Formats: sequence, structure tokens, C-alpha cells
Amino acid sequence: MIAINAVFECSSPNLKTCPPPTLPEYAFIGRSNVGKSSLINMLANKKDLAKTSSKPGKTQLINHFQVDESWYLVDLPGYGYAKVSKKKRVEFQKFISDYLKKRDALLLTFVLIDSRIEPQKIDLEFMQWLGEAQIPFSIVFTKVDKISGSEWTKNLSQYKKRLLEDWEELPQIFVSSAQTKMGREELLTQIQDLNTEWGPQLHEKLKQLKIERDKKNASN
Repeated sequence: MIAINAVFECSSPNLKTCPPPTLPEYAFIGRSNVGKSSLINMLANKKDLAKTSSKPGKTQLINHFQVDESWYLVDLPGYGYAKVSKKKRVEFQKFISDYLKKRDALLLTFVLIDSRIEPQKIDLEFMQWLGEAQIPFSIVFTKVDKISGSEWTKNLSQYKKRLLEDWEELPQIFVSSAQTKMGREELLTQIQDLNTEWGPQLHEKLKQLKIERDKKNASN
């Protein structure tokens, strides 16, 4: 098993208050109640790194967890159902969109999908938006331990069929279970591979952006 050391760093209400972009970041997002916190805890091999709740919409901030002092795991608020006001939903949409579009350190977004249900319009529309915004993403199907193999295969096939109506090729797909730790090795290996492949270039990019910001601040 791949061992990692993950620690909570901060929660941010918007992009401006996020920590300085100095390390590669991997965002996790999905429809409310998709099992995101449980998946994050499974990846970190900690029971309470991310707070789980039976109530949808628990995560309402951008949460940064630093991993091995080399990359960030970023927990984003879920989209869709949440017991918050319409005004609050608009705020969520704004800062999620800002983060995904403008965060210089973001290398990949993992979109979480509940494997137990058929393709949902809100998931398909969100992935379509990511594609149109040219935001790289992979799909993680969650809770596969709670569904039979035949049902899971059926739902996966339906998702692939729906996605291929608009996409020439599918994004990378992972299968996971927070209970059995299925998918943990594959997800962490994907992150490690991306860090190796793109990390040096990203570090140089972030370094140059910091120099530019420092010059701009000095002239103001």
C-alpha cells in the first residue's frame, strides 16, 4: 500500500484566501452525498481527516490538505442538493468556478460519481462545463461495494455511452470504495505520475508567477 502523510492546512471562503500556489493541487468534487469525505479519508488512510456527515452539503469551503509536503489534496463543496439558501448556492458556484478556472497550481480535478445510480443530468452538465473550460479531469465512481457487479457494469456502460455523445474520447475512469480501499493505489499512483511528469514545469511556472506578483505589489 502507498503510504502518505496528509495534514489539514486551511479552509478558504474564496480563491483569494487560498494558500499561495506553490505546490501541485488535485481537486475532488462531486454531487452532494457522493461520499467525497470518505474517499479523501480513505486516500489519506485516516478516519477523520475530512469531516463526514449524513447531511448533504457539509463542505462549504475550499479545504486544503498538504500531502508529503509535495502536493495538495483540495476538497471542494459538492454541487447539487444542499440545505442552504439560493444566495449561498450562487456563492458556492462562483468560488468553485473561480478556483477551477483560475487556480494556477491545479493539475487535475477528480469528479466523483455515485456508482449506484444511473447517469444524472447535473453530473453530465458539470463534466461538459469542465470540458468546455478546458479543465483536465478524471472520473471516480464511488461506493462500488454497495452495488452488485452487474448493476455497476450497467451504470458504467450508460455513463460511457452518454459521455461519448459529446466527447471523442473518455477521461480516465477510476472505481473506488472507501470501505474496501478499492481504487486507492490507482488514484495515488495517478497523482504521483502527474507530479513526476508535470511537477517541475509547474514549479517553474509558479515561481515565475510569484516573481511577477512581487514586482506588481512592489510598484503599487
